[in-house]
Amino acid sequence: MDFSPHFVQNSHFSVPQTVSLPTSEEHMMGTTIMAVKFDGGVVMGADSRTSTGNYVADRVSKKVSYVADKIFCCRSGSAADTQAINDLVSHVVSQHTVMTGEPTEVLVAAKLFQHFCYDYKDQLLAGIIVGGWDKKNGGSVYCVPLGGALVEENFAIGGSGSSYIYGFCDSQYRPNMTKEECVDFVGKALSLAMGRDGSSGGVARISVIEESGVTNILLTGNQLPFPTDSGK
Repeated sequence: MDFSPHFVQNSHFSVPQTVSLPTSEEHMMGTTIMAVKFDGGVVMGADSRTSTGNYVADRVSKKVSYVADKIFCCRSGSAADTQAINDLVSHVVSQHTVMTGEPTEVLVAAKLFQHFCYDYKDQLLAGIIVGGWDKKNGGSVYCVPLGGALVEENFAIGGSGSSYIYGFCDSQYRPNMTKEECVDFVGKALSLAMGRDGSSGGVARISVIEESGVTNILLTGNQLPFPTDSGK
């Protein structure tokens, strides 16, 4: 059969000139991210769903990303933007550590994130939570929301799923919680958000950053405190 442009133009049917595929949209991390400070370190967590429009591009992506030894960040927004910023800050922090001969403080890394997010706020879609441990300040959590502000918090939440759990977090958070209580708090909050937010799902990844090192915890769908089918 003839499918030449002349035939198509003169036939009784038309072929769309462009076809929009679900994977043609920007990879976004409609997500739930969270960090909580405790005496001796921080607990950071995130879901694992990365989407392009209504299409789930990656069910088990890692949104708690390494910046330096004992410094991590949680990423929300454009996957490409946040990965690029994370790589850039990690590179600068490594150079700073070599030049000073001392591990970089969490605040320094957070200010670098703020610098790039603010200077390029018109080109980037990035919401970052920075957390970690250093010998000067112990455990600390900094929030860098869209626009490039920098706020130190006892706990911080972000991403599309955070709007569903503000009430839960405000009612359940207590100052001076233990490490175990913080891990439980983060797991429950992520589970609730993943159950309600269509852009959050997959598994819950939790990282505990302390002076002694980093412990990673993986909660699959059947291990979440509040069972949900969001991992499907």
